[in-house]
Amino acid sequence: MSVQVVAAATSNSNGLSGGALFGLIVFAVVIGLLHVIGMWKVLVKGGEPGVFSLLNFVTCLLPFSFIPIMRMVGRPTWWTVLLYVPIVNIVILLIVSLELSRCFGKGAGFGVGLWLLGPLFFIILGFGSSTYRGPVVASPASA
Repeated sequence: MSVQVVAAATSNSNGLSGGALFGLIVFAVVIGLLHVIGMWKVLVKGGEPGVFSLLNFVTCLLPFSFIPIMRMVGRPTWWTVLLYVPIVNIVILLIVSLELSRCFGKGAGFGVGLWLLGPLFFIILGFGSSTYRGPVVASPASA
């Protein structure tokens, strides 16, 4: 007497989850591209090299893409190191977002939007009619 084991075909949602995963990846790439394009335009408006925005594609170097933004708002570039510190980075990004919006003549609401929905608000700032007005924080050397 021999026993045969036959694997039964199972029906699961591998096709659906694979499609959902692909859609999520495409969505993330599109958002990433929009963020890079918007940030590039904002940097160029502020007189900084836009190529820094390409660092957004390398996760561990992402804080270094904020070096020219720190210069635009008048903060010291060493503040980018603070973006590696958990919890502190959230506060620093909020401060810099508020100051960046003021550099372009926008209010605190736009700064919070820049902080929470960066890709969308960088596109608005980069392609909008607002112009860069200079740093809002006095540098320590001029004080």
